Amino acid sequence: MKISFPYMGTTVIYKTLLELLGHEVIQPPIPSQRTIDLGAKNSPEFACYPLKVILGSYIEAIEMGATTIVTSGGHGPCRAGFYGETHGRILKSMGYDVDLIVFDAYKRDIMGTIKNIGKIKNGKSLIFLLNAIKTVYFMSKAMDRLEKKIQKIRPYEVTKGESNKAWEEIQYIFSGIKNKDDVKKAEAEGQTIMERIKTVSISDSNRIKVGIVGEIYVVMEKSINLKIEEILGSMGAEVERSQYISEWIDYNLLPSWLTKPHELEILNRGAKYIKENIGGHAKQTVGHIVDYAERGFDGVVHLMPFACLPELVSQSIIPAITKDYNIPVITLAIDEQTGMANVQTRIEAFLDLIKSKRMVRIA
Repeated sequence: MKISFPYMGTTVIYKTLLELLGHEVIQPPIPSQRTIDLGAKNSPEFACYPLKVILGSYIEAIEMGATTIVTSGGHGPCRAGFYGETHGRILKSMGYDVDLIVFDAYKRDIMGTIKNIGKIKNGKSLIFLLNAIKTVYFMSKAMDRLEKKIQKIRPYEVTKGESNKAWEEIQYIFSGIKNKDDVKKAEAEGQTIMERIKTVSISDSNRIKVGIVGEIYVVMEKSINLKIEEILGSMGAEVERSQYISEWIDYNLLPSWLTKPHELEILNRGAKYIKENIGGHAKQTVGHIVDYAERGFDGVVHLMPFACLPELVSQSIIPAITKDYNIPVITLAIDEQTGMANVQTRIEAFLDLIKSKRMVRIA
């Protein structure tokens, strides 16, 4: 089957798993203005921004020949739990005949998960499937480790843009992964590539560290968050996201007895401010802000998709966290308006505030 998936973050991971299972993979284009326009045009006006962009990616993948789309679902009060049904109905109304395979939380729908696995394993044995999943899991861990290092190097690179080129090269190397041994070799090559990047030396006291929190799609997909990580890095700030694909796998897909997800600690940190699960990543958002404050970060950027109710709730709680932990937080609403000037100006002012607070603290 010609199979595709929504574009989010390091897509080489999803592509590799499906290719290992013998599928013809149609990788959707990087989300562009056309993607956004297609999604917005065919979605309900009140729908949240990720729903619109993901729909646009589906349409582009179908235009490229995809007949099956694999995606994840959601549960709880957040509307993400209805994405699959909503997208399926919209695509059908547009005349597209596509099989939309939605993997919901397996603990809530074990039989549905087994049925979906049967659809995508492509006749492979269970042992083959498990080995492919293990390979891709180790691949996600290795790529996240390398990306975190890139985010720490970017602010201090001598030649601007060299880190971005290095990351593109690393992703290309990982696109040829076939087994766990390949993962080790690719990570070693990636480390060598990063060591070639010339950087300026800077003392620990002068390093600016900024965390990025918010809804997972706008946090992880740089093409729709105005490349916020690169903007911050180019302005001299080390960046750490609240969401990485391997950590998402640890919390959502692995059995609790097999791993101790970092996200559980984050949820506990946020429990003081949001006691109930209100959906989306609102509870993780406030928990990560507390975590960044306790780890000595200088500030936090909160990314909120327009019309995302859980993040609106977390935004209303942020002033209390800022007061309790004395950490600056700026909220950016992400929507179809893709102008850079306003965001860049606000980020510049935010970093100036952070530097001023740091100077007062040091003095």
